[in-house]
Amino acid sequence: MALGDFFARLTGRKQEAPEPAAVPRPPTTEDLLASLVRVEQLVANGAVPAVVASRVGRVVRVVRDTIPRLGNLGGSAQAYSVMATATDYLPEAIGGYLRLPRQWADTRPVDRGKTSLMILIDQLDLLAATMDKVFDAVNRADAAALIAHGRFLQEKFGTGSTGGGLALGPTESTPPPDLGPSTGPAGPLAPPPGRGGS
Repeated sequence: MALGDFFARLTGRKQEAPEPAAVPRPPTTEDLLASLVRVEQLVANGAVPAVVASRVGRVVRVVRDTIPRLGNLGGSAQAYSVMATATDYLPEAIGGYLRLPRQWADTRPVDRGKTSLMILIDQLDLLAATMDKVFDAVNRADAAALIAHGRFLQEKFGTGSTGGGLALGPTESTPPPDLGPSTGPAGPLAPPPGRGGS
């Protein structure tokens, strides 16, 4: 029993219930984009090796392209992964590397023969592959909706287009041109030299 509970019982007063902890609001689109800008600033001007900067750039591009489509993911784990990558996973990975002396981080093995630089590269590759999968899933969902809408229209209104294919052969409505048995586009066909003629 806590001391406050003891005094409350002794005096007959009820102890006030503690206020519930405030739940942080989810980040807005602006919050996510601002976080990506901060990450880009962390790796700018040679602060990290080029192999790190290029990987960070790839992750940032995919996350930035995914953010406008987060609504399509709803409250899914994929949406959370995008938000956490922008605000936590990516900044923490870069920050952890930058807190180390550069020469030490790039040359000293720290885990199973890997340097801090190698570990960071592995983390960035994993984030990039994960964000690629999320972006692909978002786009596939939209593509599936487009296909379903096309099928609905097909059923509702009948035949549709050929999907952009070129009809190069004759169709039922356009018979082939009649060029005659021995004529070509430039007139009568002559036999090849040295054959057939006199």
